[in-house]
Amino acid sequence: MKPVLLRLAGFTLLPLLALVLPFLLLPIISRVVGAAGWSSITSGQAIGVFAATIILWSWNISGPVSIARSSSPQQRASIYSKSMRMRLVIAAVVLPLMSLVVALVAHDGYRLDAVTMAWSTALTGFSPAWFGIGTGQPRILAVYDTFPRFCGALLSVPLIVATNQVWIYGVFALIATIVASIAFHKRFGEAGTWFPRHPGTAVREIVPEAGTAAINFTGSAYASSPVPIATATVPVATATAGFASADSIYRFGLFSVVAVGNTFQSWTLEGNAEDARRRHAVALLTHLALGAAGALGLGFLGPWASTILFSEVNKADTITSVFYGLSFFFLSASTPLIRNLLIPAGHQKTVLTWTGLSAAVGVAFMVVAGLGSNVPGVALGMAISEALLFFGLLLPAARLLPAKALPVTVDR
Repeated sequence: MKPVLLRLAGFTLLPLLALVLPFLLLPIISRVVGAAGWSSITSGQAIGVFAATIILWSWNISGPVSIARSSSPQQRASIYSKSMRMRLVIAAVVLPLMSLVVALVAHDGYRLDAVTMAWSTALTGFSPAWFGIGTGQPRILAVYDTFPRFCGALLSVPLIVATNQVWIYGVFALIATIVASIAFHKRFGEAGTWFPRHPGTAVREIVPEAGTAAINFTGSAYASSPVPIATATVPVATATAGFASADSIYRFGLFSVVAVGNTFQSWTLEGNAEDARRRHAVALLTHLALGAAGALGLGFLGPWASTILFSEVNKADTITSVFYGLSFFFLSASTPLIRNLLIPAGHQKTVLTWTGLSAAVGVAFMVVAGLGSNVPGVALGMAISEALLFFGLLLPAARLLPAKALPVTVDR
């Protein structure tokens, strides 16, 4: 267990470090812009998450598997360069459309802030984190993902405090992403193949991964939609401001699910593991424990934490926090089913079917609740989505578990 514990420490502490300053930055922003601006900016952030998922396409799901199974540095370089060609073509379409949607959803006077926040989030679609996950090297996340974003946030804080201009954070995030991407490509990519010389070729590379990508952004659609739906449908800004605070705390908590998922994905997929069943069991139980802890934390501490972080005006209510806690539990529980069992076994169709069904049910519930000014009901819609996805995938994933635990070799 020692190697996986070291990976867990790296894949947990590094994303946590990257979140420290943005976590401090959002309370500053919430006090600068007020209730209407706060819901607008968090809407932009949520839409940016969805845009980042589309830009990533399938790479955060299939990429670590491909890298883990590659046989040479040259093969890994080819895989990464292919991913950049695809992502650049996708981003050229997605980023302008994202900006338009954010401008339509945001309240008057806060469109620029919301759009730049969306850009700062969407640019994470160019992160090479999945490459580091596939190689089992947290150092890659530190140098080419965590450190640049940390510096961007650090430099933007005093300028935002001095000028009250939130768009500054988006500009620094853009610069950090460009610098990190160039540095990473020079170190790990193929020479001279970063930009797609023939976009048609890149498009043809995109199409075969559409099935896995559809799983990725269908799930992200309903996960990113609560705040934009609430902001667009509920006329009272103060009501959606508290909802936005609950959503922000929820998304800060998701880093732990991502970190644990990143840790166990490559570990459970390592070739010819003699204790494969035990590894999958450890991953499943860890995600269940994490989900339960997160659900309790969000439900009981969410309102209190939102008051301290985002002010009394933007306080989250208890019912909304409880529903976000349920979402957290089911999302954490379903993560190893998808990433460690179903996708590596080629069951993309099963995942896509249940993801699409859960998204349709959840988004429909959110819209109806929002039109009825039932703000906690929007959060309940997301919880229903996550629960439906988990129970739908549980049996298909259970069938893929190794039938018998083989003798365990103790790591030293």
